[in-house]
Amino acid sequence: MKKIICILISISIAFCAAMPVFAANPDDIPLLKEKFKDGEGPSVGGESVDYVYYSPENAEGKKLPLVIYFHGAGQGSKPRAQIEENNFPLWASDEIQGRFEGGGAHLLVPRSHEENGEHWDDKYVEVMKAAIDDYIEKNKDTVDITRIYVGGFSMGGKMTLKMASSYPGFFAAAFPLCPAYEPSSEQIEALADLPVWLIVSRFDIIAGYYTYSEKFWNEFCEITNIPGECRLSLFGRVKYPDGKNTSSNHFVWVALANDMFTYDGGDYPNAVTTDAAGNEIALKSPDGVVSWLCRHTSRYGGEPMEANGTLEGNPDKGGLKTENLIRALFPLVFDAIGTFFKDIFDGIGSLFTNGRA
Repeated sequence: MKKIICILISISIAFCAAMPVFAANPDDIPLLKEKFKDGEGPSVGGESVDYVYYSPENAEGKKLPLVIYFHGAGQGSKPRAQIEENNFPLWASDEIQGRFEGGGAHLLVPRSHEENGEHWDDKYVEVMKAAIDDYIEKNKDTVDITRIYVGGFSMGGKMTLKMASSYPGFFAAAFPLCPAYEPSSEQIEALADLPVWLIVSRFDIIAGYYTYSEKFWNEFCEITNIPGECRLSLFGRVKYPDGKNTSSNHFVWVALANDMFTYDGGDYPNAVTTDAAGNEIALKSPDGVVSWLCRHTSRYGGEPMEANGTLEGNPDKGGLKTENLIRALFPLVFDAIGTFFKDIFDGIGSLFTNGRA
């Protein structure tokens, strides 16, 4: 039974992640994708990773941050697929680039070789670190090594937690979205001094709050040394920035691409943001995720850095625990029941109102 559930969840992840999702006028997306160039990291043990990257046109003479963004399942089957099937290219727009201090940021979007059945497997941690180091060396005149940020969604959220916990002193902040991963206590402890912004939906049964993130967040809140600098954005039903429903509550990344605001700069629907001490935070445009990232720097000075070994104690076996799936279904079922009765009462109220009219 557990094996069947895991297979169904895997199929759902691939289906949902592969569906094109845009948070802006689709006519703008192709032009933004064209700004991304192709690159490849060095070989490590016979393995390498290809990626697409965006370098700000006005980078000369400036030291700008570097954002690494890991894609979800179904978006690594071929080169450039990692930006073809999601809306992260919006971060190359003038609007989002202008929110970074200094007027821009480098964007690095690597690809897990799904054509080989690889889904950000453990071996990619060292391979990715080599690729990042290589990119920094090639752009050393314009990359600020104290402002290296890492994020990603679904299995890319998994890779975010793997990378951040393996090299906690290397990154200035991390923003995992709906991570399909349960980090060990040792991995979580490695994040004690790192600003983390977790973005997830409680109605997501694929990689939502109750399926994966609740244990991580509760344990993280206990050990973080900077609770006021960490964030949890917890969604109910996930919507586009215009208020329309997405086809899956897994799609929290559509909010991230628009920096957690609606098209007109308003509060994002069905999302509540708190810090790691439980205090609610009101996000006011244009100060969203980008502004939060810009507040944080690391003490990394360019020295060689090896993985700290925390990943070795928690090998990635994939799959989803049955009990987690069952727990995740409860809020979804109760919400559906509540919506059903609300619609009935609204309909009855409408009949009486029309009758009096």
